[in-house]
Amino acid sequence: MEYNTSRSHLLLKEYGRNIQNLVAYIKTIDTIEERTKYAHSLVALMKQITPARPDDEETDQKFWDDLYIIANFDLDINGPYEKPDEALINARPKPMPYSSNKIEFLHYGKNIELLVKEAIKKVDPEEREAAIIYLGKLMKSFYGSWNKEVMDDIVILENIKTISKGELTLDLARVREENLFDGLYRAKRKPQITNRSRRPNNNNNRKSGPKRRRPN
Repeated sequence: MEYNTSRSHLLLKEYGRNIQNLVAYIKTIDTIEERTKYAHSLVALMKQITPARPDDEETDQKFWDDLYIIANFDLDINGPYEKPDEALINARPKPMPYSSNKIEFLHYGKNIELLVKEAIKKVDPEEREAAIIYLGKLMKSFYGSWNKEVMDDIVILENIKTISKGELTLDLARVREENLFDGLYRAKRKPQITNRSRRPNNNNNRKSGPKRRRPN
């Protein structure tokens, strides 16, 4: 009995062991004409094994490429296409480089740093101040989304100063006095429905009119 551990490595599993054995047999044929004849028959068999592939020229070339791969690129035939480049087929893709951009404060995310860079570009003092106020509101809302505690305005100002390398500043006393960092995405309060307002008004259901006296 022959075990898989003693067999040669299966190069393309989608075609199976028998196709690989037939390729090995074609390589033993003496004449190139006979090898080419058997190669055409084998490619037709490979197409029957994988019928889901579309029948076009690109797919046809893919089958011939697979034939050369199974043969370890050692197959001398007069095929309809050139033998594929072994170095190109076996080449490994280059690893994707990881982003090396360091985020100063992870809980704010990268977009806050991009907004800070845009605010630094503003030359007009009023526009720059408006950008700082918007940043403060946004950063305070981000912190409030994940924490129950309210972030102090001085912390936000220090964070903005750190991210901007000291180029964006604002007077702390004014921020606190005018609540400049409050009010972003503030939801409107819905009117509360009390139990008294839910109760039906029975007085409106009573018929109006003079009351009848009870007989003595």
